[in-house]
Parts: sequence; C-alpha cells; structure tokens
Amino acid sequence: VQLQASGGGLVQAGDSLRLSCVASGRTFSGRATGWFRQAPGKEREFLAAISWGGSSIYYADSVKGRFTISRDNAKNTVYLQLNALKPEDTAVYSCAQSIGASPRTTSYDYWGQGTLVTVSS
Repeated sequence: VQLQASGGGLVQAGDSLRLSCVASGRTFSGRATGWFRQAPGKEREFLAAISWGGSSIYYADSVKGRFTISRDNAKNTVYLQLNALKPEDTAVYSCAQSIGASPRTTSYDYWGQGTLVTVSS
C-alpha cells in the first residue's frame, strides 16, 4: 500500500488548510489511518486517528478543537482539516495506517510521504 499526503503550503496565522491522504496500490480495507507531524529538531507528534468506519476518533490535546479528521472510503482518502493555524503548527505532516485507531506511533506500519505546512506570523 502507498500513502500520499498532500494539501500543504504556506499560509498565514489564522488560516485554514485541508490535507488529504490518499491510499493506493494494495489498499487494506478495515484499517485505521492516523495523521502525524514532525517539526525541525522535534520528535514525530501524533495528531489524530480515525477507524475504518469512522466510529473511533482520537485527537491529541494540542490540536483538539482546531483540527478535524474525516474519511471517504470510496475515494481511499482521509482528510485532516486544519483551522486557526499557528506558527507553531509549522511541520511536515504525514499519514499512516494501522489495524486500529491509536494515538501510539508504534501501532502504525505503513507510512506515507509528508506534506509541508508552513504558517507565517
């Protein structure tokens, strides 16, 4: 399975972006998807995760209320809506798949290339 994140860019503080994570190749139905980010010099940070059916959703406290995860299984796509962006949200955002929705990075076994989000003040 291949995962490709897209939708990043340069925005100003307070703006919004919608990131997409498209799965291709041998896509596994029933798998959960998570979003993560990594800023320069920092460890990878969990942001949000959603189960295949959408009934289980997890958010990191740092983004709860500002970011929203959703999915369209017919399009093999998971979205991450980023609202009220702050300069500290600047990072490479990537998506990954796991058997079940989880905030633990070690639960994810397929990772995609990231997309850069830069928020200017």
